[in-house]
Amino acid sequence: MLHAMENLQADQDVMGQNTAMLMRFIALLFLLPHCLPATAADSAMIVDTAEQHIRLQTKNLAGKTTITMGQFDASRLPPCSALEAFTPQGSKIVGRTHIGVRCLSPNSWSVLVPAQIAVSGNYVTTSRALIAGQVISESDLVTLSGDISHMATGVVSDPASVVGKTLRNSLGAGQTIRQDQLVAPVVIRPGQTVRVISKGSGFAVSAEGKAINNATVGQSTQIRMNSGQTITGTARADGSVEIEF
Repeated sequence: MLHAMENLQADQDVMGQNTAMLMRFIALLFLLPHCLPATAADSAMIVDTAEQHIRLQTKNLAGKTTITMGQFDASRLPPCSALEAFTPQGSKIVGRTHIGVRCLSPNSWSVLVPAQIAVSGNYVTTSRALIAGQVISESDLVTLSGDISHMATGVVSDPASVVGKTLRNSLGAGQTIRQDQLVAPVVIRPGQTVRVISKGSGFAVSAEGKAINNATVGQSTQIRMNSGQTITGTARADGSVEIEF
């Protein structure tokens, strides 16, 4: 009887030891993923860093921006805890492009992430052929909508900003119009008598003077007042000059 009890106690001790070993093994399995260092950079994090950079760079663009990120595999890159995105030199931030992402710590590397950036908006084209020196009227223009990401910088989106201006060069029918192809009309010429309007908080006074130089709408111009004083103001479309205090 005593021998049987000793055997039972021994079996219980062995079972307890096995159970303890099993619990330690299970705990080790849970801890193992957290203890092992990362073996590669995170592809999703790299792509997300590039996309956030695009959103920041395009937030002030006119029109609706659509971003499509390309596939990127970072499995061969060392791990990284600090990423920084940048626009590579010579790259554009619209159309089919690449965004740079560099690792700052603990390793040092940089990659290019592919992206497609489409911008939908309005753009102005000619309704017929126009010649150099022609003053543009509303009937000369057509406003269209579409992807403007592939168009040249400075393409006009608002027809009101074109009417009354003069073309520097001839354009065919259906061509887009850029701001650098336009010349604003001269509204003030040297020796011209102009009305000078002074504006401030709660008041506005006017006087007359003689223009010293040419000026287009919005340009700065100098006026010699009847008192002999020379002042500087901004030319307005009606030929007057505004001075703000």
